[in-house]
Amino acid sequence: MCGITGFWSDGLVASPSQQTIRQMTDALGHRGPDRSGVWIEAQARLALGHRRLSILDLSSAGDQPMASHCGRYHMVFNGEIYNHAEIRRDLEASNVHKNWCGHSDTETLLEAFAHWGVEQTLRRANGMFAIALWDQKSRTLILARDRFGEKPLYYGLQNSVLLF
Repeated sequence: MCGITGFWSDGLVASPSQQTIRQMTDALGHRGPDRSGVWIEAQARLALGHRRLSILDLSSAGDQPMASHCGRYHMVFNGEIYNHAEIRRDLEASNVHKNWCGHSDTETLLEAFAHWGVEQTLRRANGMFAIALWDQKSRTLILARDRFGEKPLYYGLQNSVLLF
C-alpha cells in the first residue's frame, strides 16, 4: 500500500507551496511508512506527493515522484502492475530502453507511457493502481485507476484547485 496526493491550480491561485504538499503527503503516512517524496512544477502550479511502502524495489531507485528518462512524464503511483516484467521485456525488445535505474513497476510504467502513450500503456497494464501522471509536453495531468477501482483515487475541486 502506498499513498498519492497532489494539487493543480488554474493559475488564479498562488503557486504551490512545499509546505502544503508536504502536509498532504504526511497525512498519508499510514499508507507508506518507508519513504516520502514531493515534486513541484511551479510554472504549471502543480504539486505531486507520495508515501511509499517498498515492495518490488526496496532501493531508492523506486522512490517517487519519479520522472521518465526522457523527462516528459512525472508520476506518483499506488499499486502493483502484475505484468510489469512482461511490459519491460517488450520495451527492451523494441530497443526502447536498456539502462534501467531499478526494478520497480513505476519505472516500467513511465517508460511505457513515453514509448506507447498513455492509453495503450493503460490497456496493457494488468494490476491494481491509482496514478497521477503529468505530461510536461502537453501540460496535461492524467488521473487513472485500475479497471475495478481497487486502489483509491479521490479527487475534488475547491477554489479552482483540483485536489487528489
